[in-house]
Amino acid sequence: MSKGKVLMAMSGGIDSTMASLLLHEEGYEVIGLTMKTWDYASAGGSKKETGCCSLDSINDARQLAVDCGFPHTILDIRDEFGDYIIDNFVNEYIAGRTPNPCVLCNTHIKWEALLKRADMLGCEYIATGHYAQIRKLNDRYVVSKGLDESKDQSYVLWGVTQECLKRTIFPMGKFHKKDIKQMAIDRGYVQLAQKSESYEICFIPDNDYRGFLKRRVKGLEEKVKGGDFVSIDGQVVGKHDGYPFYTIGQRKLGVSLGSEPTYVVGIKEKENIVVVGTKEDLKKQEMFVKNINYVKYSKIEDGTQLLAKVRYKHSGEMATIYNEEGNLKVLFHNKVHGIAPGQSAAFYDGEDLVAGGFIMKN
Repeated sequence: MSKGKVLMAMSGGIDSTMASLLLHEEGYEVIGLTMKTWDYASAGGSKKETGCCSLDSINDARQLAVDCGFPHTILDIRDEFGDYIIDNFVNEYIAGRTPNPCVLCNTHIKWEALLKRADMLGCEYIATGHYAQIRKLNDRYVVSKGLDESKDQSYVLWGVTQECLKRTIFPMGKFHKKDIKQMAIDRGYVQLAQKSESYEICFIPDNDYRGFLKRRVKGLEEKVKGGDFVSIDGQVVGKHDGYPFYTIGQRKLGVSLGSEPTYVVGIKEKENIVVVGTKEDLKKQEMFVKNINYVKYSKIEDGTQLLAKVRYKHSGEMATIYNEEGNLKVLFHNKVHGIAPGQSAAFYDGEDLVAGGFIMKN
């Protein structure tokens, strides 16, 4: 007897493939859906298209569905993806911030697209291959870390709404990646288990975001080149290629402040200045976060102590949280390095994701 009808987001990779297999074996009526978000060739890139939008990945997802006997469809969302995600990506760099396109895509594109098609197809649930877990706690749906902490993806899910979460299933959350690979081998999908994973942004498979910006914004390079590298005490120490081509924490800048390595510690976009300093200068004790989405609780009380993560691979640092004019003021108990405006901050209570938002410029 069917456990219900589920629309499974299939990228062609091992995680979403095995998630669809597990749901199928558990008795769900699965419909596979692969989203075409980006056509890299249209951006003038030099590398062959790879990852979730490539023809190979789409074909892999379709073949798995055929093997299991459940339907599969391709959804072209390039227009809605491009207008929102690409424009935001470019605008954030132009504003001197470091964008977080995967979080934005999850929040505003993928889940909304999945829910809309799920309703059209009569599916009660949607599912993805993310390594995270979900449960209902009182009247809220709570995301928590995946069992395999080295693969945990709860950080990129802070923006998913309660409306979306109440219909979401994360089959990968209770497994370790090594076990998923073994399951694939045991089921005869050896090549899938050996398939390399892509960690690049889907629309920049060559990982050259500077080249992408130059192609996307005509005349950008000429407009911003020749700005100053300035030390934190105001001394000009060199010339840079243009502030949008630098991010907080970046090294190997071609300038030196002495014997210590030199890092980007700040960006002043209006003056086309890149501020540089030492690793110690990168450390901050305070940050402000905007566009808050609450997950575990409907609000965070002033003085609440939570673990705050400022990037995907950050292990997190304890902080005391305060509300300030609709934003969150975060006071770390120990200084944190590499806090980049535009990136996401995610807050945890133990294993549970409490809330998240975008880091503001101080």
